[in-house]
Amino acid sequence: MDPRDTPGYRLHRALSNLNSIDLDQLDDPDRKRLAEATTLLEQVGLLTRPGASEESDATVDS
Repeated sequence: MDPRDTPGYRLHRALSNLNSIDLDQLDDPDRKRLAEATTLLEQVGLLTRPGASEESDATVDS
């Protein structure tokens, strides 16, 4: 089985790529954007993990 076909592969790759960026080379607005993007991807990773809905107290408003 191709590892790229597993759930979360692209999410993991995106996080890995963001984490490999040298923050010293960025200006403050870009650092802030990078931190926000990393946080959002980590939150999505928690939501898409199998069994995550049972572990968290998150609710969905409709």
